[in-house]
Formats: sequence, C-alpha cells, structure tokens
Amino acid sequence: MNKLYSFFLILLYFSLTFSKSVARKPNVIFILADDLGYNELGSYGQKKIKTPHLDQLAKEGMRFTRNYSGNAVCAPSRCVLMTGKHPGHAFIRNNGELKPEGQRPIPLHEVTIAEVFKNEGYVTGAFGKWGLGGPGTEGDPMNQGFDRFYGYNCQRHAHSYYPDYLWSDRDRIPLQNNPPVPGHASLAKGADPQDPKSYEIFKGKDFSSDRINEQALKFIKKNKDKPFFLYYPTLIPHVALHVPDEELKPYLKLKWNDPPFTRSQGYGYTPHFTPRAAYASMITRMDRYVGNVVNLVEKLNLSNDTIVIFSSDNGTTHLKLEVDYDFFESVGNLRGLKGSLYEGGIRVPLLVKWPGKIKAGSVSDKMIGFEDWMVTLHKLIDAEVPIYAKHDGHDQASHILGKCHLARPPLYREFSGYGGQQAVWMGKWKGIRQKMIRKGKNHDPLKIELFDLSKDESESEDLAQKHPDVVNEIKEIMTKEHIPSQYFPIKVID
Repeated sequence: MNKLYSFFLILLYFSLTFSKSVARKPNVIFILADDLGYNELGSYGQKKIKTPHLDQLAKEGMRFTRNYSGNAVCAPSRCVLMTGKHPGHAFIRNNGELKPEGQRPIPLHEVTIAEVFKNEGYVTGAFGKWGLGGPGTEGDPMNQGFDRFYGYNCQRHAHSYYPDYLWSDRDRIPLQNNPPVPGHASLAKGADPQDPKSYEIFKGKDFSSDRINEQALKFIKKNKDKPFFLYYPTLIPHVALHVPDEELKPYLKLKWNDPPFTRSQGYGYTPHFTPRAAYASMITRMDRYVGNVVNLVEKLNLSNDTIVIFSSDNGTTHLKLEVDYDFFESVGNLRGLKGSLYEGGIRVPLLVKWPGKIKAGSVSDKMIGFEDWMVTLHKLIDAEVPIYAKHDGHDQASHILGKCHLARPPLYREFSGYGGQQAVWMGKWKGIRQKMIRKGKNHDPLKIELFDLSKDESESEDLAQKHPDVVNEIKEIMTKEHIPSQYFPIKVID
C-alpha cells in the first residue's frame, strides 16, 4: 500500500509539473479606436450612439476613468503604445507624411510590443491602420515584430474607407472600388447641396473596415491553438464620414435635424448629407466589429485564456462641421479635443476584460498611460524573457488584477504640433503649457497652467499663482523628461 501511495504521489507530482510546463499563455487582443472621444461609449455616458458590445465588455471587465493615450494625434500616440516610451523619449512625436506612401518610420533598433510577444513564442498580427513607417521601410509592421499585417500602411491613405487597395503583409491587394472614393473632395461643380443624390459619388462598394474585420477573425481562427497577440487599430471613427447605408438607416429614422456637411469652406474630408447620423453609425459599426471578435473568442472557448483591451488613440476630432461633438457631448465636461493636451484631447476610454482574473463590472480611477502597456502585458502573460529595451512604462498588472493599488508616478506628455505643448499629471495636479512654438510679442511660451483635476476636470480654474511650489515641481519634470528631437523640435526647450 505504501509503495502504491508513493507511486501515486510521484505520478501526481509529474502530472502537475507537466501541466504547469505546458500551461498556455493568455492571448492578447488590443483594439484601438481612431479619434474616439471619452464620452462616446454608452458605458461612459453616451446617450445617442449605440455601442452594445462595448458596453457589455465594460460590464464583464474593468473600466478606467483616467486613461491617457500616447499623444494628441494618431502616429505619435501609436508610437508610445508600440515602444513603451513617452513622447519626450519616443522617436515619433507628430504626424508627418513621407513619399510615396506612409509616415516617418520607427527605426529598426526600437523594440516594439509585438517583438516582446514574439520573444515569448506568440504569433503576432496587426489589422487596420499602421502609420509608423511606409511599405518596405524599417518601420513597416512586417519589420517591427508582426507575422501578419492587413490594412492601411499610410494614415492619409486611411482617410478613405473605400480605397482601391489595402496591404496584405507586403503585397498590395485590390479592392472592388473603381474608382476609389477620395478621403478629401468636394461636391461636383453645380451639384445641389440640398439634394441627397449629390452625395452618392462618395459611396463605394467595398468597405475596407469589413475586409479588415474579416482578416482579424481569420487570424484568430488560424491561431486558436497557440498564444497570439492581435493588434487591431481600427480606422473608426476617424473621418471621412464613410459608412454603408444599412448601418446608417436606423439613425436616419431618429430625424436629428442633421445639417449636411458640404465642405463649402474648402477644407475637411468628403461631404455627407447627414453627418450626425453618419458619425453615430460609424461608431456602431465599430462596435459590431468588436462584437464579432469577442463572440468568436467565446465560440472557440478561448475567453478565459484571452485578455481583451479596448481604447482610443486620442480624443474626438476638432472638425465641428463634420463631427458635431457638442451634439453628442463627445468629451463630456472635459476641455479640449484632438490635437490638444487638455483632457478632452488625450483622456480616452479604456476597457479591459479577462474572465476569472479581472473583476467584472469594476471601475478604476487610477491614472494609466499607453507607455504602461508593454511592461504591464509583459507581467500579465508571465513573460520569461526580460524587456531589455529602455521604456517609461509602469507595471499596472497588480492593479488590474485587483491585488495592489499603488499610485502611478507622474505622467508626462509633449506634442510639437498644434503650437507646441507639454503636460504633466502628478497625483491630483496637472500642469500644462500651450502655444510653445508660436510667435507673439505678448506671449510667454513657458507659462504653465495648473489645475486640480480632483475638483476641476474641465480645467477651468488656473491655480498656478496659488501653488508656485507645485508649478516648480512640474517644471522640473518637464525639463527632465524632454529629450530634444531632430525631427520634431520644440526649440524653446531644446
């Protein structure tokens, strides 16, 4: 009996050891909306736009109220997410076009979050809008740790949802849009702006976001038996206002007194006869894509083994005639929009779901930034290979799992666009500089505004004169965290 008992214990030991050794690492799906405002999901207070799948994601996971994107516009925000470096250290700090196609590339020596996953044996895929290096450059996603890429390499190309091609890995794949619908265009000469038929030229046949969603689902199915990292930077709701008619119809029934966007001022994206309905239906379409992803994960019995993250690269666009952010209350009571380091330009939704690990229906007011995700996910997947590259992230894994709630060190942002800006979040305090590279006799480019976000989320009362000691501390952080950039200078502090 003793021998039998001993044999049983040995068998049990090896069984447990083997199970541990072959335990599957969790899949990670990171879905990134494009220009989605803080208040544009039902779970964040939106009343007009329907987002049932994302609202369900919030119910099943953790919702963050103080999440900060990497920057105030697309490319530099995504660079922070990909490299774990805040904008004072990141290589890409503003948008910028390079010919013939694409944006300034991330250098090869930069370590991306995709490469971190590759080191852990993950299959990696990116589906949607890239914007961090044109086709064939060192910044091409296929050169930055991704095994699979499908979508738009170039941000400007992504201004149209009905293009003539998309990229599949390193190949151009034609779409059935002949001719393609431009992202920037005006009504035909002599067209009646009050006639809905005048806007028919901006409708295409092959909606690119549908194709991207299909490829993302194929990636999940193909790799269901191995750990995968799926990066899904959707185009929506970035203008132009392009959306299939079937998604538009429910909102048209609401009769929102929707004045047409005619592009009469000569700038902006393509016109739309009912821009409010179009914008709402685009977000609902994106919500449907998220539902497709989550439902497939459930169907494949992968839910317990999959971390799903949803966020946005920056706040709502400032193009009022195209996106009526006042009508939708897109940023709630926050100040600022896309392009601004005020809260409305950079505080964005964040939902995180991991059944059995993250408490369903939980809400966090802890400050978190895009640079935190590389080190946080490294911890959540129990990675074995250290992150050797320098990064600015702070591990939020314990907080997300409900085990520890330590305060995050100060958060730093800078942006060379829209006049030049710097911002620091330190506990309840926020200091911000604006118009740093604009010329003017009566302008102080180094002036710091100070706000107490615990009492004043709308950043309406400047407390700088009342708290000079806090201002000086923030000034020191601004100086310390900024490394001059050759390509994105802020000369007054370089």
